Amino acid sequence: MEPNNFIRPFDEPMLSLSNAPHRGGLTRANGFFFMMVHKNYSGDYRRDCLAFERKNGIENFVGFMTAADVSKVLATSRVNGVTAYVTAGITNPAIAGDEPPPWKPGTINIALVIEEGLTLGAMVNAVMTATEAKTYTLLSLGYNATGTTSDGIGVFAFEGEIEWAGTATELGMSIGKAVRRALKESIKKWKGIRDDPLRPSSP
Repeated sequence: MEPNNFIRPFDEPMLSLSNAPHRGGLTRANGFFFMMVHKNYSGDYRRDCLAFERKNGIENFVGFMTAADVSKVLATSRVNGVTAYVTAGITNPAIAGDEPPPWKPGTINIALVIEEGLTLGAMVNAVMTATEAKTYTLLSLGYNATGTTSDGIGVFAFEGEIEWAGTATELGMSIGKAVRRALKESIKKWKGIRDDPLRPSSP
């Protein structure tokens, strides 16, 4: 594995729901990866992600891309049976519903591995809870943004009977805590290595 990327294999295939550029949507996955690309990347992401799999001897992985140095910004947080893996780059903060700013490379990727059996509805609920936690973290750190213009999220779980993952549930609380902790840590790492200082607005 190349040092600027991250590959997370699973012990057994898991159900995946994501907007990842590689094998996004609803699928079964053997794992996921965060792949670093050049800040001015404009290549064929389908071809390049597939080539990444082949180069690293993996198959049926969900793949995320980022211009941030994965080896330096990756942060993880485990709360109960939920582990959040986050890479943050916030050169293009945006507010949902507002006109987007001029495009710059920067992405917040969140991958949630949930060691429980969920319904598909609960996985959608987990996406919602994680997104709420992401937005709260950004606002609490002084960023006038709900995310960036190219955020990625993936939820990985086993098929099961748990129907809810909102903020009133134990699972939802674990998701929120894990995302908030990992994102805060990743942003701290990113701010420490970025070339162009970005001064967030005051809280």
